[in-house]
Amino acid sequence: QVQLVESGGGLVQAGGSLRLSCAASGFVFSSWAMGWFRQAPGKEREFVAAISRGSRVIDYADSVKGRFTISRDNAKNTVYLQMNSLKPDDTAVYYCAAGRAVAGTSSAFDSWGQGTQVTVSS
Repeated sequence: QVQLVESGGGLVQAGGSLRLSCAASGFVFSSWAMGWFRQAPGKEREFVAAISRGSRVIDYADSVKGRFTISRDNAKNTVYLQMNSLKPDDTAVYYCAAGRAVAGTSSAFDSWGQGTQVTVSS
């Protein structure tokens, strides 16, 4: 059974940093692209970042480029999202997802975690 479990969310002041983790199980992690998405209250889920199986291809939403870094450790079946210079607009529930390719659309991802809340205060 595919399972994705996010952790590392919390409350942080603007300008601060958080590191999200997503632990995967139930599938061959190294064979799947991984992505992070987020959903703020009253808004649609949006793409944040994605990374290919071997970390050679990485993509970011324009809104997080230069501030967020996605990485993965295939030996630990874990994908990370390092978030620096956080802004109040980054407040959302963050989800990790497993998919077939690096893509900026949720339809390319088949399995989803339950999400972790990130709140950035001004």
